[in-house]
Amino acid sequence: MNKVDLVEVVAKETGHSKKDSEKVLEVVLGALTKALSKGQPVKLAGFGAFTVRNRKARIGVKPGTTEKIKIPATKVVGFKASKTLKEKVR
Repeated sequence: MNKVDLVEVVAKETGHSKKDSEKVLEVVLGALTKALSKGQPVKLAGFGAFTVRNRKARIGVKPGTTEKIKIPATKVVGFKASKTLKEKVR
């Protein structure tokens, strides 16, 4: 499922237009992105939790050669599915 598919499902289930559904989806995704960019976790009951994790700097090996390279520290988004979601996927 991609964004277009999700917009279609929201429009069909709510009876709203695709344009309105897309705007709502954009607002929701924007709010999630804004919270995560501030380092705040996003918890959606019955679905899961998005968190920002710090990945330490490390030394890696360049593919194709044995040259060692520095990989800088970075932040990554993690997701942990809720128990309810895990049970529905099984």
